[in-house]
Amino acid sequence: MRIDKFLKVSRILKRRTVAQEACDNGKVLVNFKEVKPSHRIKAGDTVEIVYRTGSLKFKILEVKEHVKKDEAASLYEVIE
Repeated sequence: MRIDKFLKVSRILKRRTVAQEACDNGKVLVNFKEVKPSHRIKAGDTVEIVYRTGSLKFKILEVKEHVKKDEAASLYEVIE
């Protein structure tokens, strides 16, 4: 699955366009490397999103195309 779609499906970022812009601006790192919106992710990857006030770092536990709102948090585990 693409990183921009995962960020939307997991509800880490609200919209896919916001996820694409974050990737284009170098704000998304997968396994400590800047990635483009089309980067393919898999379970076990470490993702970091850099915000103005800090960052969010998490590990991908599972990749699914569709999840319910209640189950979205089960796709990843926050680190630190």
